[in-house]
Amino acid sequence: MSWRGSWQLLSALLSASLLLGAASAAHAADRHVGYYYPQPMSREVYEPRAATLADASRKGRIVFVTELTNQMMNNPYPSPFAVFAKGSDAQKMIITSLYADGYNTLFRMRGLLALPSARARSTAIFAQYQVEYLFTFLDLLKLFGFEQLAVTDGDQFAHQILLQ
Repeated sequence: MSWRGSWQLLSALLSASLLLGAASAAHAADRHVGYYYPQPMSREVYEPRAATLADASRKGRIVFVTELTNQMMNNPYPSPFAVFAKGSDAQKMIITSLYADGYNTLFRMRGLLALPSARARSTAIFAQYQVEYLFTFLDLLKLFGFEQLAVTDGDQFAHQILLQ
């Protein structure tokens, strides 16, 4: 390996370690752990294909969560989960199961996130930008300026996603 290749590899490793260190520090300072959800058993960093909208705001994120909740409350059946925004700028979304044994594995949580992804793909904003076959629910969260999503079974299991 050439000197240049070694330098690029070292640089990439250093960047990755700094990113993981920053993510770990952010998780360590999460004041919502232990109150709204248990210490996450798994974490990931998602690199959205979307950029945050220029007019994204705390108010917009709260309105989004309120509308999402209102839609769920209009269903003819009880919602299986609650959705809310937290953080000083409402930049964290939390999804909590309202039933025992709900979303208590990473796979069930991924299945849960597939549902709002399907619904988001039918929204006007996705159609307007012609991204309905590319973007997911996580991309929609990024558009609104959310920085983190925590999904929990409301008991023992939580998964946290950082939106970079």
